[in-house]
Amino acid sequence: MSVTSVCLELGASLGHVQDGSYDSRGLFKDWDWFGREGLWGFVGMALSLAIIVGVCSVVPILFVWVERRGSGRIHQRKGPNRVGPFGLLQTLADGIKLMFKEDIIPANASRFLFMIAPGLVLAGVFAAFALLPLSSTGVIVDAPLGIYIIAAVLSLEVIGVIMAGWASNNKWAILGAMREAAQMISYEVPMGLCILLAIICHDGELSLRAMSENQAGGFLNVGNWLIFSNPLFAFPAFVIFFIACLANTKRAPFDLPEAESELVSGFHTEYSGIRFSFFFLEEYASMFLVSAVTVMMFLGGWNIPFVPGEMLTGGFVGEVLAIGSTLVKTFFLVWVMIWVRWTLPRIRVDQVMTLCYKYLTPLAFLCLLGSCFWEA
Repeated sequence: MSVTSVCLELGASLGHVQDGSYDSRGLFKDWDWFGREGLWGFVGMALSLAIIVGVCSVVPILFVWVERRGSGRIHQRKGPNRVGPFGLLQTLADGIKLMFKEDIIPANASRFLFMIAPGLVLAGVFAAFALLPLSSTGVIVDAPLGIYIIAAVLSLEVIGVIMAGWASNNKWAILGAMREAAQMISYEVPMGLCILLAIICHDGELSLRAMSENQAGGFLNVGNWLIFSNPLFAFPAFVIFFIACLANTKRAPFDLPEAESELVSGFHTEYSGIRFSFFFLEEYASMFLVSAVTVMMFLGGWNIPFVPGEMLTGGFVGEVLAIGSTLVKTFFLVWVMIWVRWTLPRIRVDQVMTLCYKYLTPLAFLCLLGSCFWEA
């Protein structure tokens, strides 16, 4: 029995069974806790958790190094190049340093909320990774409502950020938290409209795995990619969705919640040590997550140009090619995020809201209406 099948059975026991029906009579109904089935269930949970934690820990370390080296290239200077080959171990060294730094809690802070806020920020990203497919079988939980669940659990970050800002009892922290909440809630509107567009264009499918499978085939195996099959409305929606993802991940030019020139460090001003690193861990993990979701909805998922889709849905070679294709596309979008950060200046708060409500939201709504007629 493979880890994937064990995890899919685990997801079925939580309520979503293979045929798409739902059983609400309780957690692990009719589960054989002390038999072979129960043992494999616990093994599946442990391995799934280990995979999620490992990916969420390693990916940010890689992206921090890429960003520091990339920003050096963009600014025509050298990035980190001393610790390890090409500076690859610099981020690891910084992480070890943060682990041994003092964890300071302000005297006037709400101690309990201050301590759990960074973990709550991370919880949504960790949960969303379980629903992210890298290939036709490379998914831990293939939930029928995958895209909606991801959008919902990512909203936990807003609660954690507000909790961190309020519990810090610091004016800069609470101002940064208020900015973050307003920005994320606002940009979830055009993001949600673009998600609805993708659902309509994918025949009502909400599973990211099904969306990727629907984009197989067509001219040179790219003709069914959503940005090519519906270029008049889906391509603008792809751009709008990507901009909204930039705002939701607090990437420049939307990094207002932690603007150093205005708010010291924003909502995490009072944090230090390992808790401070949790916020950056969440930011880079979110970059990977939203980029992968964008790939699944608009850029063909794991499908590769000139390679028939049947070759990517079975066998070891097909799985490796599919996962490699997903990662290459995702890393490219992450690099675009890094490139934008070190190229564009930070915009004002009023400009952020104006861009959302006067331009992106109406355009996303028009794209949604146009896609309804396109698919009719």
